[in-house]
Amino acid sequence: MARLDRVKNITGLVEWYGKNARLRELVNLVVVAGDRRKESKDLEEKAEMKKMYGLIETYKLNGQFRWISSQMNRIRNGELYRVICDTKGAFVQPAIYEAFGLTVVEAMTCGLPTFATCNGGPAEIIVHGKSGYHIDPYHGDRAAETIVEFFEKSKADPSYWDKISHGGLKRIHEK
Repeated sequence: MARLDRVKNITGLVEWYGKNARLRELVNLVVVAGDRRKESKDLEEKAEMKKMYGLIETYKLNGQFRWISSQMNRIRNGELYRVICDTKGAFVQPAIYEAFGLTVVEAMTCGLPTFATCNGGPAEIIVHGKSGYHIDPYHGDRAAETIVEFFEKSKADPSYWDKISHGGLKRIHEK
């Protein structure tokens, strides 16, 4: 859930997903970013949209990938988090840098296991391996593998998903 800016690295996440066959076997990807309903006047956003469409085509993501336009309705955003949580998904915030990380706090508050950039505020919000996971946006292959490892562990032992979910909720309530 972000603007479709380079710094948010949403297209980076889509590329990590597209390149990782095991991740694609384990989970689908839902991206909430930009506004697909209208043509942007912002040159950076236009470039990111073009890149996104190219990645969808290059990696043949149809059927495994859903791109939803950014939502301004807070209730609808909360429902999106809950739907992903209810289906035992996870939240990934792949930004190059994030000053605070409101979406990280929102996702963890909903009980979503959360993967977020190690650059900026999320590095202080998440305790790696206990309440979520730090990922390095400059090492997308490694970030994708961290996500794969989480879902493989959760598949083998469903209580693992719950452990990280509860760890995130505990961290939010404590801090």
